[in-house]
Amino acid sequence: MASKWKKFSSKELGITNSMIARPTRIVLNGLKRKGFDVYLVGGCVRDLILKRTPKDFDVLTTAELKEVTKAFSWCEIIGKRFPICHVHVGDDIVEVSSFSTSARHHHHTRDSGMAFQQYDGCDEKDYSRWRNCMQRDLTINGFLLWPWEPKTSMDMFPILSRIARILRAIRIAARLGFGFSRETAHAIKHLAHSVLLLDKGRHLMEMNYMLAYGSAEPSLRLLWRFGILELLLPIQAAYFVRDGFRRRDKKSNMLLSLFSNMDKLLAPDRPCHTSLWVAILAFHMALLDRPRDPLVVAAFSLAVHNGGDMKEAVGIARRIYKPHAKMYYELSEPQSLEKTTLKKEVLDLGASVSKALSNMTDTYYVSHAMSNYPKAPYSDLVFFSLHLYLKAGKIFECVNQGKEARFVAKQGGKIDYELLAIGSLQEVRHVFARIVFDTIYPLDS
Repeated sequence: MASKWKKFSSKELGITNSMIARPTRIVLNGLKRKGFDVYLVGGCVRDLILKRTPKDFDVLTTAELKEVTKAFSWCEIIGKRFPICHVHVGDDIVEVSSFSTSARHHHHTRDSGMAFQQYDGCDEKDYSRWRNCMQRDLTINGFLLWPWEPKTSMDMFPILSRIARILRAIRIAARLGFGFSRETAHAIKHLAHSVLLLDKGRHLMEMNYMLAYGSAEPSLRLLWRFGILELLLPIQAAYFVRDGFRRRDKKSNMLLSLFSNMDKLLAPDRPCHTSLWVAILAFHMALLDRPRDPLVVAAFSLAVHNGGDMKEAVGIARRIYKPHAKMYYELSEPQSLEKTTLKKEVLDLGASVSKALSNMTDTYYVSHAMSNYPKAPYSDLVFFSLHLYLKAGKIFECVNQGKEARFVAKQGGKIDYELLAIGSLQEVRHVFARIVFDTIYPLDS
């Protein structure tokens, strides 16, 4: 079935040349002056349409790669299986691919299982552009933008060509708020179990793309919808079964609320370190095992934030008069706790979180935990590495070891996103505490 080739006015879509990064414009203009056709392609065009700043710009040209190298003083061909050009413009690099290379690559690839037949009335130039779009993984990446004419072309055929593309499709849909066509949704559900064929390193990488870049809550919803959450995070899927998960309810599910509050602090260009969302999963598991007094949770988050100064954490917590969230069964009824009892409960919660973190990396525990929920689908997949387990565990060491261990608390309330991305303990602890506190004591309560 040949998809329809559609063209839209870039003016109508609100795309202007000023939205294209200067180094990319230099490359586009340089190739055009040499007489070649040149386009922006893929996700960068999608982002421009959505009024988002693309993280990079991909250029596609009718020039051969060797001709591209002759057009610029500092340019190199990289890659063997699918070579492209890196054009250096000052300190920036612009990636340029060629129609001819793309065509040769597709000739030797049969992953998509699609045959491209040239339809009547389509000239060779238009056919080449249409075919390039058809080779792309997803409909929303099938864009070509010609920067000097008010037209951008888009292929409208949904494609899922590889197992990993299932997870990528969910990630993109979650980030951009997109939906799926009926055919694509059916294909994802039908092929869901194939994600288990990926290695554990790929599982972790794909999950981090979904959870660490500001779209964790919608990602979890989509993973649940398509039957993939039960494969990758079976304990959390079992929790959804137990909680009576409701797709439109954003208030009563504590796990989704935690990740929703995390999303408010993150973005595609401001991600967190993997250890943060792993720590949130472990924290929530500890509360599932034994619900806690809201004051205990508040003091725990304060102790994580200030580097284990329990006296300060307990003192601040006892002065909280703001009403807590009352819809989560992970929170017990508040009690009048003395300082000594409150401190003991905080330490106990810290130990429970560390135990939950250990259980998350134990295949036997995961499989045994699933047996408690006979209605939940079965999986014993564990893809957290030992290094990640140790990294996440250090977040909570300050609570168990206390101020005497000389942990240094973060100064100031502004998030340093560079430090957060590389996993600075002070920064991760600070953000973790904010997420937990905002969930237990929401602004609209």
